[in-house]
Amino acid sequence: MAFRTALRSITNAKAPTVRHTTKVAPVRLMSGGCASHRDTPDNTVDTYFDFTEENYGMVDKILAKYPSNFKQSGVIPLLDLAQRQHGGWLPVAAMDKVAKVVGVPPMRVYEVATFYTMFNREKRGKFFIQLCGTTPCMVCGALDIKNTIMEHLDIEDGGTSKDGLFTLLEVECLGACANAPMVQLNDDYYECLTPKTIVELMEACKAGTPPAMGKWGSLPMNGQVSCEGPQGKTSLLDGPPPPPPFRDDLPKGEVNPAEVKAHMCY
Repeated sequence: MAFRTALRSITNAKAPTVRHTTKVAPVRLMSGGCASHRDTPDNTVDTYFDFTEENYGMVDKILAKYPSNFKQSGVIPLLDLAQRQHGGWLPVAAMDKVAKVVGVPPMRVYEVATFYTMFNREKRGKFFIQLCGTTPCMVCGALDIKNTIMEHLDIEDGGTSKDGLFTLLEVECLGACANAPMVQLNDDYYECLTPKTIVELMEACKAGTPPAMGKWGSLPMNGQVSCEGPQGKTSLLDGPPPPPPFRDDLPKGEVNPAEVKAHMCY
């Protein structure tokens, strides 16, 4: 009897009230988007899309890299081509066109377009700012850069400016940790940013004169060259001995980023 009374008292006892004082951090949109298609007036299965005559030449050039029975291997570069033609984003009609070109069911193309964050299935501004928010950039001031962009353009993370010029999206690591904080602006990396230089960069884009990339394919905005520190190169001045040549048809000398983009069909 005593055991039952004790058990009943334990069962009926109220649990102590626990007060949670942890502050909830704001949601980070990161690079993810809606996985399913949502019809909009300019993005339905009936919306017209076709490659331009010039881009059909690029389509032939891309498909020529693969055996005729493996045309589906060209889905990614063809999606990229369609996205560039359509102003930086992929309507469902463009995905359907790519599926028709390579001879696969549309779902096979949708699977690719929804997996890779390089493909945008919603409208983006003319200048798509992807701001790295991962640890090295975060501790070097990425939040200050983000807040400066949002305040200067009067937008939130994931939003597009009223003039349609800029879209901001915080993303995961972009691989330029040595020059943090940084953003990817369309195809180009702008690094070693401060609130002042990110405003200068946006104003240059508004004027139609975004700064050109440096000789190594990116542009630190503090004047340094590539990943060299403020004192320049201080070690390994001679560099390692060059490896023996294995091809005679490769260009000699420095790489021109513009020529590399052209060769990769950008």
